[in-house]
Amino acid sequence: MGPLEEMLLEIKDTSELMVDLAYSSLLYNNRDIAEEVYQMDGRMRELEDDIQEMAVQKATEDKDIKKALLIIRMAQSVGAISNAALKIADVVRRGVPPHPVIQLALRETDVIITAVTVGEGSDLAGATLGKVKLATNSGMFVIAIRRGRRYIYGPDRSTMIMAGDALYARGPEDGESYLRDLAGGREHFTPKDLE
Repeated sequence: MGPLEEMLLEIKDTSELMVDLAYSSLLYNNRDIAEEVYQMDGRMRELEDDIQEMAVQKATEDKDIKKALLIIRMAQSVGAISNAALKIADVVRRGVPPHPVIQLALRETDVIITAVTVGEGSDLAGATLGKVKLATNSGMFVIAIRRGRRYIYGPDRSTMIMAGDALYARGPEDGESYLRDLAGGREHFTPKDLE
């Protein structure tokens, strides 16, 4: 896969995560998750600009204007999706109270999406997802990791967790506090947790 294809995949994955997080911030009236959506938007804009620039460059080299237009339109369409996610997150950032229908929906769901930052003293720092067995121990599945300005989507068992990583996880509400405490170094694994 070439650099252009990799950027297209990253912009698609980023917009999907932005939508997931925006809806979660709205459902749970969670300002921290809404802020994550805004933070991701900066990377989206960079990717969109880089994709458009690379598409024009390739069109000049390959003389394939139609392909360049298709790529640019695709990047713009994905950008429109991320803009919609920003509008959803903005409702939470401005402190607009949730509509009663949303509160009703909240009572019906048992799955949440959360974002936690891994601290220096956390048992998660320096371990792989496979070793820590988060899904088994907490019911929380890590769906993405933000490391600096880069995102790792669909991390697998061999993905290393580093101090400073932001973990985006989906799972039961009661698993969130365990994950948050574990990431913050307030909770520690027992040998049985790692079996």
